[in-house]
Order: sequence, then C-alpha cells, then structure tokens
Amino acid sequence: MVLSILLRGKAIHIIDKVVESDILYRIKAWQIESISEDDIHYVYQFYFILTELTMKNGRSKFTGRFTQFATYKRFNNETDQLFLHCEGKEGHTSTTGGLTALEAAWNVTNAIQGMFLVSLPYSVYHGGYWSLLAMMGVAWICTYTGQILISCLYEPSPSTGLLTKVRYSYVDIAEKVWGKRFGAPILFIAQNIELLMTCILYLVLCGELLAGSFPQFHIPVRYWICISCIFTLPYSFIRSLRLVSRFSAGNAVVHLIINMIIIIYCLTQAWKWDWSKIQFRINIASFPTSLGIIVFSYTSQIFLPTLENNMRYPHQFNAMLALSHIIAAIFKTGFALIGFLTWQEQTSEVITNNLPTQQLRIVINLTLAIKALLSYPLPYFAACELILPKFSLSNEMTTWKTILARIILILSTLIMALCIPHFAQLMGLIGSITGVFLSLVWPCYFYLHLKGYLLSWTTICGNLAIIIFGFMCTISGIIDSSRELAKKF
Repeated sequence: MVLSILLRGKAIHIIDKVVESDILYRIKAWQIESISEDDIHYVYQFYFILTELTMKNGRSKFTGRFTQFATYKRFNNETDQLFLHCEGKEGHTSTTGGLTALEAAWNVTNAIQGMFLVSLPYSVYHGGYWSLLAMMGVAWICTYTGQILISCLYEPSPSTGLLTKVRYSYVDIAEKVWGKRFGAPILFIAQNIELLMTCILYLVLCGELLAGSFPQFHIPVRYWICISCIFTLPYSFIRSLRLVSRFSAGNAVVHLIINMIIIIYCLTQAWKWDWSKIQFRINIASFPTSLGIIVFSYTSQIFLPTLENNMRYPHQFNAMLALSHIIAAIFKTGFALIGFLTWQEQTSEVITNNLPTQQLRIVINLTLAIKALLSYPLPYFAACELILPKFSLSNEMTTWKTILARIILILSTLIMALCIPHFAQLMGLIGSITGVFLSLVWPCYFYLHLKGYLLSWTTICGNLAIIIFGFMCTISGIIDSSRELAKKF
C-alpha cells in the first residue's frame, strides 16, 4: 500500500514483488487522471529508496525478467500519463556492465565538442553575431531532438500499460514510421554517409594540421592525409564500445588542455581585439556554410540510441544529454568569439594554423592531430555496426573476413578524403544535408508521427518550426557550400 499512499490513491496498480528478489519491486502506474508535482516528487523519493536498498543488498542480477526503475518524464508536461517502469532484456544487469552516465557524457561531449571546434572561429568570420547566436540555439534544438528521438524507442505495453523499449536503433524508428521497405534503406544510407563523412573529416583535419605545422617541407595536404590514415588501421581490430569510450575519455581531456592553451594565448592578445569586426548583418552568400558547420558540430543523434542502449542506467540519459549540450554551447560560443577577435580577417579554416610561433603551432597541431586519430574510432565503430551485418559479418568477430571488411571501410574514407581535402567547406556541406536531417528534421517528424496524439498544438507547432528551419538550412547550405568547393578546385 506504500505506493498507493504516495500517489494519494490515484494509481490503479500498486506493488508486485519481483520473483527471485525480496527487495526490488515492480512499480506499475497506469493512466492517472490528475497528478501534481508533489506526487511526482514522492514517487522519485520512493524510487531512490528502493534503488539504494537494492544496491546495498547487492541484488543486481536476476535469472528471470529484469525490472529497472525509471521515471519517464511526461511529454513536455502535456500528458497526464506517468510511467515508472522500463522492462529490460533477460539477464540484464543494473549495477554491473554498461556505460555509466559519465562515460556516456564523455562520448557525447567528444562528438559535439571535439575536433570541429577549431573551425568555429571561421564560422564567426562569415556569420558574425548570428553565428554566435546559432551556436546556442542549435545546442538547445539538438538537446531537444536527441531526447525526443530516444523517447521514440519506447511505447506503453498493451498488456500492462508500462513504458517498454520496443525499438533499439534509429533505423527501428524509421521502419515503424516509413515501413521496412523505405525506412531502413533511407536511414541506413543517411547514417553511413554521416558516420563515414565524420571519419573523412578527421583525416582531412589531420592533413591540414600537419601541413600547417611543417610548411617548409612543401608536402601537399593529400600526402599528409595518407600518412595519417596509416595510424587508423589498428582500429580494424576494435570489438568493444567500452574501448571506444576509453579513447573518447582520454582525448577529451587532452583536447580540453589544448583548448585552454589556445584560449590563454588569445586572451594575451586581448589588447588587439576589435569588436567592430564582428558583423551584425547576415551575409547571405556565406552564412549558410557557417550554419552548416555549427549544425554538424552538434550532430550526435546517430550515436544516441547506441549509447542509451549501452548505458547502465538509461533513466539518466536526458540529464546527461542536457548537461553535455549546455557545457558545449557555453564553451563553443566563447571559443569562437575570442578566436575570431584575435585574428579577425586572417582567421583560418583551422584556427590553430593562425598561431604565430612555429614551435607552438607544431606542438598544438600535432596534439590535435593525435586527438583526431583517437576520435576516429567512435564513428568508425558505429559504421561497422551498421554495415558489417549487411554482409553477414559480426562487429564482435575477429575472423579474417571481418578484419578485411573493416580495413576496406577505412580505405574508403581515405579515398574520399583525398578527393575533397577542404575541411570547412566539406563540413558545412555535410552538416547542411545529413546533419540537418538526422539531427533536426527526422527526430521531430518521427516524434510527431509516433507521439503526436499526446502533444499539444504548441508542441506540434514547435516541432514543425524546427522541420521548416531544417529544410531552409539544407537548401541554402548546399548552394553556398557547393559554390565554395567549386572555387577550391
């Protein structure tokens, strides 16, 4: 009767003991006609009490059906349904195995605040204050679309009314909305373009960093790209996402140190800053590329279902995602602003190539090149998970066929990097196409299709506005980025 008291008699179902456990309980809450914020607070207290007791008693594994407590946040506070249950798979473990919220946050942070940060001052050069505003606005939008995308993985069980995971990937959501005939192929192509283009950009970035470090050798960027690719070949043996998260955790720390060095240098040049150089007007001819760069720098939606599936406590996902994007937005905006103010019209596509001292430039660029190579495994591993099963190969196997397929995938990214070795323009183009659709348009469309009956007109209009904004970014970005790339050749 405890839960009935906590909900003040409004819940239909109360508590069932889980078989095999004398401490963990199943909480069931069907549709509640009216529930106050105080009621929700009481339920949270009850949840944490049970979680603490469970962990103290060491009851983390169950031979039968595992029940994990989770509170599902009501859709924008507009529905009166409260779900307090998420059914896991057989043999799932609550306190052992899986990524912690901190490890997941490292992966997200590395994806949205990684190597592409070095091009953000260049976006301010073209977009002025509007680029700075976009860095904050796109962060908020991507946080929202990431959360609603994960909500599309869950549906209330017809038999119990409890929130249950019924989909496990972006492709599963697309298949539900568009059907297997169109949904899977469309998402498969878009995801792989995004993932492989991210790998390509890492190689191009390495090439530009190394070329900027040793200009006296007169070695073309394409040659440096080939040299960089050699160091990615060992990734063909990666089998575990946990190992990938270790790379992400390590190079995120390194990147933070490098960023702080760049920021400190920029601050020492503050006496040269000229705020009048930042534009208030929008340059229609160049701003779309800047916006594409910004959108691409926040793209993480394609990783989110994989991360959420591998999290030890999935109910921490929304808070983890919001905090990661808030930190990223603050840091990106500040970094882009002071980076542009330091070099103004001389701002390069890769800001570290503006460093005046050859020795400092070499140290920073080499460190960032190493970080780019350590960032390569996350999108590469995700691409392998999507592509290899199509050829009846498992990403967890180490057979010669699997390793050969992984090596071929790495070499394919090398070929594309050699064809388009222009970092900022390529980044803007990809961000305007797959970045916009995967991060902005499709999450909102899927959310409206699957959860629209639960939403108010305000939320529906908000999602439609994001979709329209996405299409505008795509059209203008393709035109501008293509024109800029044409000038490079």
